[in-house]
Amino acid sequence: MKTNKQNKKEKQNKSELQSRSEQLSGNKTSQTATAPTPEKTINHQPSTLNTPKVRPYVNFEERDRNRQLPVEKVLDTLRQWMPRAYELAEVVGKWIWITFPEQPVETLRADLSQLGFHWNNTRKCWQHPCGETLPRGQQNPREKYATYLPADRIAA
Repeated sequence: MKTNKQNKKEKQNKSELQSRSEQLSGNKTSQTATAPTPEKTINHQPSTLNTPKVRPYVNFEERDRNRQLPVEKVLDTLRQWMPRAYELAEVVGKWIWITFPEQPVETLRADLSQLGFHWNNTRKCWQHPCGETLPRGQQNPREKYATYLPADRIAA
């Protein structure tokens, strides 16, 4: 004795393939061979639209530890491993801000995140708290705290 599932499989194997609209309407098309219509043509090229994007790995435990690093340690790391980011770095109070002229590549963003930086959408820059986290104030931090460009200090 066959189950309903086995009967359905047999029926599907016997009938020709149908598009979703044909399946829903219940109307069978003629069984004569015709050229495939564009709707039924299968594209055998690999699709990048449905492929999941693999993001660079960020160890968030290490990132949290890196957010406590002092200013000089973060600047040394930037100078050694990310010289372009170091050139753009600005120290505002005890925080480090990096403003790129255009969006950096994803691997650089992941490296910044791993080092403890986060994106500030209001100020449009990457920021590192260097262990100093305070609630957001009403005053512009550049007006409230001393600021300097570390790359200019080394060059002088």
